[in-house]
Amino acid sequence: MAHSEKPIEAHGFARGLTNYGDFDFSLYLRRSFAASMGYLPETLEKPIVGIAYTGSGFNNCHRHFPELLEAVKRGVLMAGALPIDFPTISLGEVYLNPTSLKFRNLMSMDTEEMIRAQPMDAVVLMGGCDKTVPAQLMGAVSADLPTIQLIGGPMMTSRYTTAGGDEERLGACTDCRRFWAQYRAGTVDDVEIRDIERRLATTAGSCAVMGTASTMACIAEALGMALPGTAAIPAVHADRLRAAEATGAAAVRMISRPIKPTEIVTRDSVENALRVLLALGGSTNAVIHLTAIAGRAGIDIPLDWFNELSETTPVLVNLKPVGSHYMEDLFAAGGLGAVLRELKPLLNLDCMTVTGETLGERLAAESGPVNRDVVSPASNPLEPKGGLVALFGSLAPGGAILKRSAADPALLEKEGRAVVFTSLEDLAARIDDPDLDVTADDILVLQNAGPRSPSGMPEAGYLPIPKKLSSKGVKDMVRISDARMSGTAFGTIVLHVTPEAAIGGPLALARTGDRIALSVREKRLDLLVDEAELSRRRADLVTTERDPQSLRGYDRLYAEQVLQADQGCDFSLLKPLVKRSK
Repeated sequence: MAHSEKPIEAHGFARGLTNYGDFDFSLYLRRSFAASMGYLPETLEKPIVGIAYTGSGFNNCHRHFPELLEAVKRGVLMAGALPIDFPTISLGEVYLNPTSLKFRNLMSMDTEEMIRAQPMDAVVLMGGCDKTVPAQLMGAVSADLPTIQLIGGPMMTSRYTTAGGDEERLGACTDCRRFWAQYRAGTVDDVEIRDIERRLATTAGSCAVMGTASTMACIAEALGMALPGTAAIPAVHADRLRAAEATGAAAVRMISRPIKPTEIVTRDSVENALRVLLALGGSTNAVIHLTAIAGRAGIDIPLDWFNELSETTPVLVNLKPVGSHYMEDLFAAGGLGAVLRELKPLLNLDCMTVTGETLGERLAAESGPVNRDVVSPASNPLEPKGGLVALFGSLAPGGAILKRSAADPALLEKEGRAVVFTSLEDLAARIDDPDLDVTADDILVLQNAGPRSPSGMPEAGYLPIPKKLSSKGVKDMVRISDARMSGTAFGTIVLHVTPEAAIGGPLALARTGDRIALSVREKRLDLLVDEAELSRRRADLVTTERDPQSLRGYDRLYAEQVLQADQGCDFSLLKPLVKRSK
């Protein structure tokens, strides 16, 4: 190599040299500093697998990551490469204010830039809690280095004996919400709710149900970005450690046979992932996250396409909050592979995966027994149509999402009087007011909780049933907002109304007493107010969108750049310059 000539096809520590104007000096200096960490000279010649590590004291879902990291390193070393872990932002769902979604894009930027800036030949992404997996996949698609996702896995369930002597399985967080609703209704007392509180989440791992974390784990596997059969393994199961070791070894194989994320995340694989989401009756959050991941690859997910897939994809998985089982049951029932085999006639089988096999080749392998109480056959589905549906109409011209598999069928065709809350603060102040003018036949509406609102689109769409109604046994009402909802939640809840109220969308014009019509059959959501009245309201409207010039740092960047829900709430500056058709 000529003096100061940049290495060709460099690997390991010779990749992406720091620029001092002398590449020989850059490599010499880097090797000197690497030697200070005790590496043998021959070790410094090995290719490197970077490991994006998201352990954090503020992320209980990831508390087993130190042990998981060692298993990944073991797999990398045995396959002949050098593992080097590096920290990135970690997003513990319930510890972040105002909401974890606000920091998803920041984590994606951190992940992308550290993959790109540091010397590694392939990367393992270690994630589990709700927003970490989409953030990592977004960053990895943008960096486009050979990448494999390792999921942290769901927690195991706990046990609880009720006041009546019945033993129940408990798992965060559908059961959290179920018991909290009972507490609000007065059927569970202060002592019992505290006892339940300490039994809901008793092991490491993400929520035990088909919430956002488990939905995104399944989507990562369905896309082909994670090893087959790894999405549903419980966090504390020995198979999770074996999956970590196998993931490390697979990352090494990807160095000699590079497969980039943009070769895996294609329109066809995104369609497969959407069908899996619909068959799971998965989290509504996954629509936003998958839209953002696909968007990084230049692929759009129009909501009318989403509806086309929903009409032809059955619900197959009997897990909470839609059904009765937990993620550990899905693992024992055959995992995501059992679901994919039922969906096989609907899937694009030529899609590449991180193993170098196509999805079709994976599904051609022998499969084990399947528990049909957990994963229904496609010939006898739980529901004939997908668990989620997009709605359009005068109240949501850009679309809205409803999880019909978790809704009361009696409320899916509904016209009712709106009871409007103008903000989260207004909701908190009035929802339990005994003088609140509300009946069970009304429709609850929350405004100014979208991505550009001061609250940053929190999981507040699961509006509580007013106490004056819940205490009388009312368990569900139609609820509408531009907010999100936890994937562990349930009810007849319309979310992600676009455009949002904070930027002057039609939702901002709704007033208490207006009539609203919901029709899942027609896929419509309409505000039944004449245009002349809406024009008068529009002329007087004061929007709540924040002025970026009044903010600083990431808060300012977020206010300037965040897109609407139908574009995945990504930043406009992070979208690729060219869209792809495949």
